[in-house]
Formats: sequence, structure tokens, C-alpha cells
Amino acid sequence: MEFRCLAVTPAVPGALKETWTGDTLVVGLFAPAAGSGRALAQELVGEGLEALLQRRRFEAKPGQTITLERPGGSPASLILVGLGDPADFGLEALRQASAEVARSAAAAGAVELGLWLPVEGLEPAAAAAAMAEAVRLGLYADQRFKSEAEPSSLPSLVSLLGVAAGAEAGLAHVAATCSGVELARRLVAAPPNKATPQSLAEEAAAIADAFGLELKVLERDDCEALGMGAYLGVAQGSDLPPKFIHLTYRPAGEVSRRVVLVGKGLTFDSGGYNLKTAGSQIEMMKYDMGGSAAVLGAARAIAEIRPAGLEVHVIVASCENMISGGAIHPGDVLTASNGKTIEINNTDAEGRLTLADALVYACGLEPDAIVDLATLTGACVIALGEEIAGLWSPSNGLAEALLSAGNAAGEALWRMPLRSSYKKGLKSHIADLKNTGPRPGGSITAALFLQDFVTNGLPWAHLDIAGTVWSDKARGEDPAGATGFGVRTLVAWLVAGAAS
Repeated sequence: MEFRCLAVTPAVPGALKETWTGDTLVVGLFAPAAGSGRALAQELVGEGLEALLQRRRFEAKPGQTITLERPGGSPASLILVGLGDPADFGLEALRQASAEVARSAAAAGAVELGLWLPVEGLEPAAAAAAMAEAVRLGLYADQRFKSEAEPSSLPSLVSLLGVAAGAEAGLAHVAATCSGVELARRLVAAPPNKATPQSLAEEAAAIADAFGLELKVLERDDCEALGMGAYLGVAQGSDLPPKFIHLTYRPAGEVSRRVVLVGKGLTFDSGGYNLKTAGSQIEMMKYDMGGSAAVLGAARAIAEIRPAGLEVHVIVASCENMISGGAIHPGDVLTASNGKTIEINNTDAEGRLTLADALVYACGLEPDAIVDLATLTGACVIALGEEIAGLWSPSNGLAEALLSAGNAAGEALWRMPLRSSYKKGLKSHIADLKNTGPRPGGSITAALFLQDFVTNGLPWAHLDIAGTVWSDKARGEDPAGATGFGVRTLVAWLVAGAAS
């Protein structure tokens, strides 16, 4: 799918036909009637527009669409999309509208699609990026595991019409970023008998081979030699061997900044002996590797964008959390690679154990910043729901940079407290700490647990994406299923940091 920007003067009748000749045109309409979109729709439909809208009960509410076929006309199909009140319209509403009409256009068989959406007042490059990403990601479909694929058609060319000068720059990273999101979606959506620790390592190898990255995969013996007792304790109950993945992007020329992305890589989480029961979504625990999918997707995007001066390390301590005669027991004590001892009071709080050793390893790379992503706690889902990820960081600068990147990328983050007094809930009588604290503030104590494995003073942030990695229903540019959440935020943060 190719994207381009075309400047068209809306005040000149017929100007659109002189610039664009595609088969399907989308026009955005505000409520109440106002703006260039209404004038263009009037020009194409004629004096009967208002009567038609009333008959179709079109009130220009956000996301409301109607498709008008125009046999013999140019364009052959006209799709009107409601944008709601102009005062409420911004980049997020622009993304929502673009994704909605993309699906309508694909259903209408669009080949060359034009989007006429009001972007006046929005930064041109940001608006172009938002529209293009929403169209491509909104049309994503995963049919790998169906015996017969459902027929589908995608537009080959999408023109963003009426955009201002400079908008074209916003398209520079769209293809790479969307490819990264789509990779993350495929990984998360794959069933656990397909997405295994070995397959994650193979995916990392494919990225390394395609883009010239470095890859190191530590086997169980390698991890034992490094003292990764917390990670290996989780892995010991599974028949599948763990894979500790270290993928590295190095820029051409001098390195001015080094960052590490760490992703939780539990390809299936049974809960261990604290077994997940009915109502615990055990059937969905294939998505417990959503953090690893996000960092691998970001690695794939960065490898294609190739920002100068930025070195990126991607770490995934991948394994399964299963029950067997060799699995860890509640009450066991594990020793992490930094020497800290951990009393296991809940085998279903396994992700933080794998992240503990991954974070120690990440700190050993002496980076300028570390960001980890994990589907870590149900408590975060209760607190923030399914559209907002939690962010914990002792570094104000890093937290603000990630919040800004998430806002630019269309992924919502909310900064949560790292309240040190809550750490007393992790106190153990026989070890340095327990792996879970009391139920109240569970997402906070989880973040405090992770902080114990990060070098003091090193800028670090933890993103809990448990609620955002999966959507039961299509929402904006996210289809039903895996969302690929986190990739766009990471890419926006990394690229912005490289440019600064």
C-alpha cells in the first residue's frame, strides 16, 4: 500500500478533479454543518445532499459513515464520515476517522483511495503520519490459521488530500513503523504451540538477517553461568528450553546514545502451582509475551529506519510458566543474577522474575536508559482499563519523553507512582524480598520489585501493557485481537531521541 500527499485548494470548484482521479473518495463532515468537506460533498452530490443526509439519518457523529455509489461518476464511490464537534477534533479523532473509513473503503473495493479530512490547525507531518498509520493498521487482518482465507482487497494507493506543505515528511517512517506493529500483532496472536521461546529466537534471527543486526541467544547453560536463577526458576517447569534473546542495532558511525528495550517473553503462562482457574483468562495467556512482541516489533522498525547515533539493544528472557514435577513451588527461594534472594509466594507472579535477570543483564550493557514492557499485572488493568498503559519511572526526564512519544504515536500512557513506602509489602522473613506484595497497589509493588534489579540512578521506565495488548472488539486502528501496543511509542521515542 503506497501513500502520498496532494495539496488541493478547496475554495476552487473542480480543483479536486484536476489533482486526483481515484475511484473512492472519503470526505469528513463536522456537526453542525461547516468546513470545506461540506462544500466538496455538495459539489459532488448536488443540491440533494441535505435531503439525502436526512434520509440516511446522518448526523456527522464521530465514526458515522455512509457510502454513496456514483455509477459513471468520478469518483465512483463517495464515503462521508462524521467527525463530530470541531472543538473536539484532534490527532486522535483523525486516527479514529481514518481507520473507520479505510474499512468502509476496502469493503467498497477501493483501488485508489483519497482522504479529504480536515487537518487545518494540526501539524502537517503529524497529521499525515496519523492518517497513513491508521489506514494501514486499520486494514490489518490475520488469516494464518484459517483453512480458507476470507477474500479481501486493499487499496494500492492512498492519497491524503488537501494537506499543507511539509506533510510528506510525516510519511517517512510509516511503512517501517507499521511493519513493526504488524509483526508484534502476529507474534501475540499466534497460539502458544506456535509462538514458543524457540520461535521468538527465530523471529529475532530473521530480523537480524534481513537488516544486518547482531544477535546473541543464550541457552540454559549460558544463563546458569550468569547466575540467572530467577529467570531459570520460572523456566524449569516447561519441557521447552528457555531462550534469552539479545538483539542489537548499531548505527553507522559514532554512537551518541545507547538504550535497552526489555520485553517480558512468557509464551504461555499457566500460573504454575498457583494455577490460573476459570475466569482468569488462562485461555488467553498466549498474549503474556506482548512485551517481547513490542520490543521485537520496535527492533524491526528501527532496523529499517536506521537512526544515526543511536545504539539499541533488545532483550527478551523467553520461556513458559508450566506445571510439572520440576516446576518451582510456592515457598521456594531463588537467587537472581545480582545476588538478591527472592521468596516465591505466588508462582503466577512469574513475569517479574524473568524481568529481574533481564534487567540486571541490561544494566551490564551500561546504557543511557532502559525501558521494559510487560503484561505484568491485572491490577493495572483494573486501574487503567484496556486503552491506557501504566508508566512507572523514577526519572522525570525519561517519563516525560515516553509520555510525549505515546501521545505523538496515538498510544495512551499514564504515569503511576513509585511510592517507596509500599515496598514494605515485599519484605520476606527468609529472603531479601518476596515476589508479590499485598493485593492493594499490586501494580505499584510489581514496579518496585523490578526497580530492585536496576542500577541506582540509571534512567529506567516500566510500562505495564496488560490491558492494552489485546482488544476483544475492533477499536480505531486496532482490529479485534492483538493490538501491537507499544511499538509506535518506542519508535517515536527512539527516533526523537536520535534526532535531538
